[in-house]
Amino acid sequence: MEETILAIIFMIIFAIPLYGLFLWSYYYPEDSLLAGKRWMYTEEPEISKAAIRYTKFASMTAMVGLPIVIISFILKIFVLRLSIVIFFLMFILGALKIFTDDKGD
Repeated sequence: MEETILAIIFMIIFAIPLYGLFLWSYYYPEDSLLAGKRWMYTEEPEISKAAIRYTKFASMTAMVGLPIVIISFILKIFVLRLSIVIFFLMFILGALKIFTDDKGD
């Protein structure tokens, strides 16, 4: 029982900065895409709109999926564990829609 409580506390403490990273990545996708890579460019690189859309989509999916995953492991609700698979499939389908979008970007 004590190990379970420690695991729950550890997951929540780990999830808070991870959630902050997802928020940063959603609101500033250009900065998050270039994090740690700016030194490779002499000029400001141009990021495609598809990459920005994909970064925002991935961040939003993770922000919705992370609490569901944590709650499913804390409360041991098996229906929520099935939602992990559904979120993975939604992520793949959303990425396919983003990259096959015919907006002419």
